[in-house]
Order: sequence, then C-alpha cells, then structure tokens
Amino acid sequence: MPVPTGARPSTRTRVWILVLALLLLGGGATAYTLRAASGRDAATGAADLGFTLDGGVGALYVRDTASGRVARVNPSASGGRVVGGPSCDRFHAAGGTALCLQRRPGVPARSYALVLDRSLREVRRIGLPGIPSRARVSASGNMLSWTMFATGDSYARSSFSTRTSILDLRTGYLVKNMEQIPLTLGGRRHHAPDVNYWGVSFAADDNRFYATVSTAGRTHLVEGDMRTWSARALRENVECPSLSPDGTRIAFKKRVSDGPREPWRLYVYELGTGREHAVAERRGIDDQALWTDRKTLAYGYGGEVWSVPADGTGAPRRLAGGASSPAVPHPG
Repeated sequence: MPVPTGARPSTRTRVWILVLALLLLGGGATAYTLRAASGRDAATGAADLGFTLDGGVGALYVRDTASGRVARVNPSASGGRVVGGPSCDRFHAAGGTALCLQRRPGVPARSYALVLDRSLREVRRIGLPGIPSRARVSASGNMLSWTMFATGDSYARSSFSTRTSILDLRTGYLVKNMEQIPLTLGGRRHHAPDVNYWGVSFAADDNRFYATVSTAGRTHLVEGDMRTWSARALRENVECPSLSPDGTRIAFKKRVSDGPREPWRLYVYELGTGREHAVAERRGIDDQALWTDRKTLAYGYGGEVWSVPADGTGAPRRLAGGASSPAVPHPG
C-alpha cells in the first residue's frame, strides 16, 4: 500500500537520522577541539608540536621580536626562520634543556622561569619578582641561572637592583638569591648591603661558574664554586661574563665610558694569561654574549642578532633581524 504524502518517517528512519546527526556533530566537535587545542598552545605561550631543540649542530634559536616566541633561524637562507617555540622575554638552551623567562602582566612586575625539556615542553615553573634580564643553561643542561631586575630596567642606570638565582636540576635545589654567597674581594671577606650579582656562566664541570658582582660603585668578575658555596673576585670592570666552550676565555662587557650612551665594548679575557682584547664590534653591546663555537660570539644589538670573531679580527655580521636572546643548543 503506498505511503500517503506527508506521512511521518518510520521509527527505523528516525533512528538513522539521529545517528547521522550525532556523527556529524561529533566530527565537528572533534575538529573544533583540535583547532582549539592548537590555538590554546599559542595563546598560553607553549611551543608548537614538533618544534624542538633538535635543530641540528649549530642551529641558531632566537626570540622573534614580532611574535615574542622562540624561532629557529638559518642565517644562510633567505627567509630561513621558523617561529614555533614558546613565548619568552629571555631564552637560552643547552644540553637538551631550555630556560624561558616570561614576564607576567600587572604591577608590581612579576615573571615566571619555565624549565623546558628537549621538546620544549614545560617540566617546572617558578614564580619570580621582577623583570627578566639574563638567562643561562650549562652545557650539560643540568645547571640553570637567571637574573631579574628588581628595580630599574637598565644596567646603564646607577639605581638598579638585581636578583640572581641558580637551579640544579639534578637535585632540584634552588638558590633564590645568590647575594648571600661568601665573597672574597681583595683577599678579604666582603660584606656590604649594596652587593648585586648578575650574568652567571657555568663551566663544563657544573660546579665552577663566573658572574658579575657590583659593590661600592665597581663591577668585578668573580669565580664561584657550587660545592664550597664561595666566590672570589678576579678582576675589575667585567660585566656579563660568558665562558668559552674550552673554558679558557671569557667574553664580557667592559665599561669604556661613563656616559649613558653605549658605555660598553665587547672584550675577551684570557684566564690563563690575564690578557684581554677588544673584538671588532665597536658599538656598545648591552648583552651577555654567546659562544656559538670556539671562535665566534653572538649577541643582541639594536633589535637584531649579530656575530663577530672572538679573536678581534673580522667584522660584525648580522645573523637575524627582529630578534634577541640567541642560543645554540648544540654548538659547532
């Protein structure tokens, strides 16, 4: 018998219609969830899936100024930049570990230190007061250090205060502020309320380190020992030391002018002989230089990343525009 026009669908037909609708809705929800998850990573500052520290020997990572995220750069390729890392104000990586300093909104200034693994996934988060300034990871990836501006936002100003921390990933022990480390200055134990530390650089043994200490209006290079928890001043007028991969030289900022405009020059100091020389970069560099290999330094200047030979020869070469915080997780 024919079905009259306008007749209601059968029960079986209604069931199939419902199943089809649920499948369509489920597929849409799945797609939306995947899109939302991808967007959520970008919104929360996490790295994109597949963007890791495994960029190969000599791969250069920087903070991309336009996005605020970490990028991988190939200086020899036109447009050779991939932006996919976490959002950071300061960044450094070595030995399969990355350190990302993120400033949080609001007053007073607050930040996070994020410890990231080889896949740039967060493994530890530490709340910090202040503004990110310096970040360093030891060659093994075991030791981390960061410096925060507590007051002021420039080393060129006379009134600033820093807070420098050291984290040992092997034990989880955190030195929140290294100002209490026993300091020997001029052969005597030095106590003063104006002591400030910044710019830590670790030796290959993860025990010895170098840093800047400021007191009584002067800066000093100090050599520190984690096991004995002690530090001794080696020489004056050294800021933001960076130890070479072979442990024999230190790149640093040397103050060459008392004026506020470009007061520093980039120098290299030989630990064995005590000799120093300026590199070919004649502009005022306010950065903790990075050894990309045994012969070359990289640093930020004018919103760009540059390199220069460490031996004083050659000339500066631009590696990346619109970038800062260079890092080479696997030096050449």
